Amino acid sequence: MAADIVPELLEKIKRTFSDGVSDSKVLRDVLGAIKTGTATYKDALIYAQEVGRILEEAYGLHVTASALPDGKMYYNIAKRIIDPTLRTDHAMVADVAVQVQELLNKQAGIGIKGVRPMANSDRIKGFIERLSTTEQFEDVSWLLEKPVENFSMAVVDDAVKANADFHYQAGLKPTVTRRVISETCDWCANLAGTYDYAEVKATGHPVFMRHRNCDCLVEYDPGDGRAQNVHTKKWR
Repeated sequence: MAADIVPELLEKIKRTFSDGVSDSKVLRDVLGAIKTGTATYKDALIYAQEVGRILEEAYGLHVTASALPDGKMYYNIAKRIIDPTLRTDHAMVADVAVQVQELLNKQAGIGIKGVRPMANSDRIKGFIERLSTTEQFEDVSWLLEKPVENFSMAVVDDAVKANADFHYQAGLKPTVTRRVISETCDWCANLAGTYDYAEVKATGHPVFMRHRNCDCLVEYDPGDGRAQNVHTKKWR
């Protein structure tokens, strides 16, 4: 019976990831901005990209064809390695996004907690299935590179959406802004702008969509802290 490679492989990934997190000045700077109350969603996105990059490097170092039986990523291996590590990534980014949202709420005079985005289980499942349904790991190893950063950054998008929706339901008038960070494609350039969340919600506007290698920033402004009664239309 073949030896179970998962416990040792997972431990190596976790150790490399933990060391990378501890050594990252980028992550320390973002946490410092949260502590001083100056952090924004741009900082949350920087944090997410860095966490994804560190996890990507841990995967690249330890998840190799030579480390896998027959050079193949079997489902039971992918499930036990990819699922917990991507969920750790999500948890770290979600924590920061919630703290940033609570800073924005406080600045807007809104005394409510930030809404924590749920982990995208379907996307995690997609990673696992794609990795394990290909005969040779080398043919799909790219999935554990930039797509991991993309997964991490999408957690921030999910936080923006969750909080905008919560505030909209509470009667606030949230706006969502998409900004281009670096050189980008025409599709992203055309999406740049500020939108009323009510319109986004009603039309299914793709402001939250993020393609591979996309580094656009999606932000949420909770407004001035006023809420409108949906029945009387009076502001409070």
